[in-house]
Amino acid sequence: MLLLKLFFAFIQVGMFSVGGGYAAIPLIQEQIVNIYGLMSMEEFSDLITVAEMTPGPISINSATFVGMRLAGIPGVLLCSVGCIIPSFCICLTLAHFYYKYRTVSGVQVVLGSLRPAVVALIGSAGASILMLGLFQTDIKNVVLGNIRLVELGIFVIALFILRKFKVSAISIILGSGVVGTLIYTFMGAVI
Repeated sequence: MLLLKLFFAFIQVGMFSVGGGYAAIPLIQEQIVNIYGLMSMEEFSDLITVAEMTPGPISINSATFVGMRLAGIPGVLLCSVGCIIPSFCICLTLAHFYYKYRTVSGVQVVLGSLRPAVVALIGSAGASILMLGLFQTDIKNVVLGNIRLVELGIFVIALFILRKFKVSAISIILGSGVVGTLIYTFMGAVI
């Protein structure tokens, strides 16, 4: 039963994650945390963190990690295939029609009208990631008193360095990981 839930959850993610991998994050959260209750928000936050740092598309990485965490190797296979099949079929079909009808002006109008929706999905994913990092919860359950000050400080400093000095994002990610590890290691040693 669990394997079927995972497969159908990731078929829906693959079918409706228009706009790329980051647009899939709120959909994965909705399926795995909110609808099926297979993970807590904290587990999902950890999963997204690891999926973002791992090479490859975040939606596939997330599917792989969710599958492994909840059902082992069969879960990995079903979640990954469930995430890939809809996108593959839709892209194949759209590519066929696009190359056949790309000169029709209505096609360009439709593509132009989809861009704002894609931007909104990516913005929603960014807000979800920010809320998970700073509050360990989704945007609906944010309580300002629960803000994680260490993460906020690392975020603000990393954003400043990224914008002011044009440092590579990889350096920022690695540096933030090292700083966070040192802070939490030191805090654990003090407590």
